[in-house]
Amino acid sequence: MTIRVVLADDQPLVRAGLRVLIADTPDLDVAGEAGTGAQAVQLVRDAQPDVVLMDIRMPGMDGIEATRMIMANPTAARVIILTTFDDDDYVYAALRAGASGFLVKDMALEDILAAIRIVAAGDALLAPGVTRRLIEEFAARPEPAPPQREIDGITEREREVLTLIGRGMSNGEIAAQLCISTATAKAHVAHLLTKLGARDRVQLVIVAYEAGLVSPYR
Repeated sequence: MTIRVVLADDQPLVRAGLRVLIADTPDLDVAGEAGTGAQAVQLVRDAQPDVVLMDIRMPGMDGIEATRMIMANPTAARVIILTTFDDDDYVYAALRAGASGFLVKDMALEDILAAIRIVAAGDALLAPGVTRRLIEEFAARPEPAPPQREIDGITEREREVLTLIGRGMSNGEIAAQLCISTATAKAHVAHLLTKLGARDRVQLVIVAYEAGLVSPYR
């Protein structure tokens, strides 16, 4: 199955580079390009892509608002934010808007392709290196402080798993930490997604921080 990708970035050179990269990949196809957030929203409605690579800083409507609008409407599209390290202030807002993860613009090309496939398959980009660092960075910022929320209807073990998800751990790392099998860890994650009405692991991270289960100091 071919994964259809929309490229949303106000820099034509960035879009051109991504377009060439995707054109050389048999299982990916560029469904369209947008230079503004408003164009990206309209393009998603018209083209019905699987994944949107969304820049944050664009004229007019930025990538965060565009992501919010895309995710507010019934759509199969999932959004990956294109970011640079000086965009850390926007990370929490992007997650809240419904983004399924992050790509750093100067990361390895094969990692970009892998990320598109991961998100298209319904997973989220949370565990390795850069994303974990970004999550720690936005969590450490005192403003805006995440609102506290109560979590009801989950078991104590599920609460432990949610805490470890909030720390950016993969299923394998959770299994090792709790001395359970990877399959059991995966089942706990699936139960949490259902019970908490979360779309993916990114939203579970948000829940963990908002519930106070995870902080930069714990």
